[in-house]
Amino acid sequence: MYLLVDDMWDRIFENLKTNLNHSHNDREKARNATLIINMVGNTTTIKDPANLAEEGRKFTFDFSYWSHDGFRERDDGYLEKNSAGSNYADQTIVFEDLGRGVLANAWKGYNCSLFAYGQTGSGKSYSMVGYGNNKGIVPITCEQLFVGIDEKKRNPDAKDVEFQVSVSMLEIYNEQVRDLLNPKTASIKGGLKVRQHPSKGFYVEQLVTAPVSSYDDIDRKINEGTRNRTVAATNMNATSSRAHTIVAINFSQKAPNEAGQSMTKSSVINLVDLAGSERAESTGATGDRLKEGSAINQSLSTLGNVIKALADASSGKGKVMVPFRDSVLTKLLKNALGGNSKTIMIAALSPADINFDETLSTLRFADRAKAIKTKAIVNESPTDKLIRELKEENQKLMDMLKAAQGGGVMPQPMAVEEGEDNKGKFTEEEVEEMKRSMEEQLKRNQEEMETMKMTWEQRLQEEAAQNQEKLQAERRKQEERKVIPHFWNLNEDPSLTGMVVHFVREGNTRVGNKKASPPADVVLIGLSIQAEHALVRNDNNVVYLKPASADAKVLVNGKPLTTEDGEEELHHNDRVMFGSNHLYVFHHPQDLAKQEKAGKKVERVTYESAQEEIAQNTGFDMDKEGKSKNEMLLQEDLIAMMPMVNEANAMSEELDKKCRFEIALVSPQARGLKEGRTEVSVKMKNLENGNDFMWDRNKFINRKYLMQEMYQNYVEGDPNWDVEKDKDPFWEPSDSEVLVGSVHVYLQSLAYLIELDENLAITDYRGAENGHLAVMIEPCAQDGSLLEDDFVEEPEDLIGKPMHFQLKVPHARGLSNKYVQSCVKYKFYLDEKSTSTNWIAGINPDFKHSKQFSYSPVTKQFVEYLNTQPLILEVWGKQTSAADKQRANMSTKQMVAMEKGGLNLNEQNRMAQKRVTTQDDEEKQKLTQEVSLMKKMNEKMDKKLMMIQKLVDEAKTAGSSTLQVEDVDAILSGNFSRKFKGTSGIVKEIKKYEKKKPTPAPLPSTNGPAASNGRGSAPPSNQAAKSAPPSNQAGDVNKSTACTVQ
Repeated sequence: MYLLVDDMWDRIFENLKTNLNHSHNDREKARNATLIINMVGNTTTIKDPANLAEEGRKFTFDFSYWSHDGFRERDDGYLEKNSAGSNYADQTIVFEDLGRGVLANAWKGYNCSLFAYGQTGSGKSYSMVGYGNNKGIVPITCEQLFVGIDEKKRNPDAKDVEFQVSVSMLEIYNEQVRDLLNPKTASIKGGLKVRQHPSKGFYVEQLVTAPVSSYDDIDRKINEGTRNRTVAATNMNATSSRAHTIVAINFSQKAPNEAGQSMTKSSVINLVDLAGSERAESTGATGDRLKEGSAINQSLSTLGNVIKALADASSGKGKVMVPFRDSVLTKLLKNALGGNSKTIMIAALSPADINFDETLSTLRFADRAKAIKTKAIVNESPTDKLIRELKEENQKLMDMLKAAQGGGVMPQPMAVEEGEDNKGKFTEEEVEEMKRSMEEQLKRNQEEMETMKMTWEQRLQEEAAQNQEKLQAERRKQEERKVIPHFWNLNEDPSLTGMVVHFVREGNTRVGNKKASPPADVVLIGLSIQAEHALVRNDNNVVYLKPASADAKVLVNGKPLTTEDGEEELHHNDRVMFGSNHLYVFHHPQDLAKQEKAGKKVERVTYESAQEEIAQNTGFDMDKEGKSKNEMLLQEDLIAMMPMVNEANAMSEELDKKCRFEIALVSPQARGLKEGRTEVSVKMKNLENGNDFMWDRNKFINRKYLMQEMYQNYVEGDPNWDVEKDKDPFWEPSDSEVLVGSVHVYLQSLAYLIELDENLAITDYRGAENGHLAVMIEPCAQDGSLLEDDFVEEPEDLIGKPMHFQLKVPHARGLSNKYVQSCVKYKFYLDEKSTSTNWIAGINPDFKHSKQFSYSPVTKQFVEYLNTQPLILEVWGKQTSAADKQRANMSTKQMVAMEKGGLNLNEQNRMAQKRVTTQDDEEKQKLTQEVSLMKKMNEKMDKKLMMIQKLVDEAKTAGSSTLQVEDVDAILSGNFSRKFKGTSGIVKEIKKYEKKKPTPAPLPSTNGPAASNGRGSAPPSNQAAKSAPPSNQAGDVNKSTACTVQ
């Protein structure tokens, strides 16, 4: 599905194309995803999965293309409409609408930009690049460009015309620019510099622009850049889905005009693959002191701000400052977004309900973008004029440099952004930076002039000579892959998978880092890679692998391989991980042939399946049989988070940060919710003092990117790589508030005006007990005095009447001695803000908290709340700052080894997943707590029956055979026999349940703490609620003025 906005060339997104991918991807199919997108004409409707009956939200653009279904595959693999009435849009239709326009404008001399925006996996790559015979808009456009050049060259009238095409490729990651066609720039600290030219705008210094003569040349250059990107991402421990890639195709036409003057018409086609839109929102968690520290999302968030500002400016909101300078991406795309360019955006959508938020966000982004206007101009100038302008600019630069070196007045910078004030004196640092900038510009201009003087054929020959050796090496590698065993890489980005190959030739192949002596055969850079890491032995095409040292981390098919295990034979498609992030698949041509000959099915290995295997072998349940959608999503979150947690631990060890991270599964009940998904959080443990801190997913991800920045500075040898504690992503202050655990108090006893007095277990997210909390709820009069011993027959009897009660939290007992202070927080009913007790010191804090609540009148909604919703009291603590003296001089690695001496990680993870309470477990818990309520009601009835018996005894003693109804009615207030039958029914239901499903002593549950000593206060089931107060087995009271005493 594609969306296009108004088809006007002065609109920035003349074609806003929103792509609904061919079908649900593997992830969406596995989760039984539901279709939530519909298209009629140029209008796209998205429905909220929570309210599918509603009409949905509508977005209108110029064109909308559907590619979710309605297609068939031809014999050659091309996907086309399966019927005349199908609304499926194939790649040819898309090219004709979009690519033709790009080509036409490039020939006219306009700059063109093609953006791809949307969630990872939604079809961006298919639309841009395609696969097989389903070529995307980029390859078709490039092919057709050279087709057009060849046609014009055959025209006798164009014999004096020269056509020049060159390509560059860069990546923006964490606000740093890398030239993907020059891998040496990966080692430049801080990346390549972005400069500003007075007329050309922002550009990247030292960026390689390679001349090409065919689409095959462009394809080879893009593949070369992709390989360099893969190696750099792995070495830098970078997350590829957070990177933006820009491929620029420079197209120039040199021809004499009517006056015989040589003219140059130039166009730049920018092909921009933005990071996944699901990354656009800030990953910083609320309350994290470092939430704004990472630059990982700066470009995407700034792009959103720029789009909004440009849209406001286009809609006539007056003078609007557009923050182009706030990120590297928006600097380099300034022309494409708000200047000299004709721009197309491809906005790819996922049709699945599980991606509702990301898809809606993409549609809103696109809707804002369609309002922006640009003013593209033809880039045509006399060639001689271009050279003359460069010479003049060089002379100005030389004059400025002489002035600076001679101590004269420094001229103003060459380009001043509108709205900026550059007046005043310059600091020495600014002067030096200006001098460096001018020297670089002078050098660049000189190179550009030399290039202009060279003939195009000379440049092509020079490039071909440089590439000849690369081409031959690539051909040899492709041939060798057919016969020699080798490793090929796996990456979370499918386009980067299979780009790195390491051969395992006959004999020994040593794997290690750059410090290995002699140098390793396979050099890996990155987390946890040792100098001598592993040895791969090829003995007559039988390949063995073993770690080179006890510290070398090696996984084979998700399982650790240690020096104690010795050698392990590798087979075709085995998955191997070296260190923490070098993940490979072993390809064995001879073994593959044997398996195929034996009729064995060879499974396709993906990054996701390999990570799933690692998670399975770490103790998590990855079986998909019989799993609900939420459980499948939990597995997906685990697969995404586990590699990041492993990398954080590896960085902590290398940097000796004395902390450890582990996965924590937190149920909705442990988060204070009645229902929802179990979420993956991360527990950070300070190894020096044992303090634990729970980080939610967003906070951990933000911190992890800051850790990566710190680690990269460390690797690059920056002496200031370490920072003060309050800026250290590995550190958390001991006085940070942490959740000790929670207590769930069911309130139905209050619905019957029965007091509650419980001593409940404080349970953490794992269901482990961390002490006990005393909780009391007492119905009272408005003045706070306690009510007499009475209750209502039905909770509905409270509706319309005033109700008052006191909630008391007297104390907690048995907290861990690592908590120096604690308090209790809770929200009752419709409270927006939490009520908190005072912070109290000690392991047995006396909170002495009391709060009176009044509701007048009681509503049906409030009664329903009492009957169905628990009150969640959270116990919060502040931990000790004292360190363990025994660990004072220990390294992180040594302390981690001590930690692993306890319960192994596999068992911890297995238990963590096992603790998710099932519906049957929760039902049993409710039934058990209903008995506690019934017992209290019976106790009250017993007292009343004793009082009636006393009246009877007194009447008999006085010789009377009657009792006054008002006396009995003062004691009784209801139908007793029905009440007793209700109590009996509950007990029978529990016994019936226990016979049906016998259960051993349950593990602590993360879905809500169980009451200690079997006492709790859970809401009864509907049946129990209707027959709540116990009944009188002696029979109903006669409604006359007197009762007969037998």
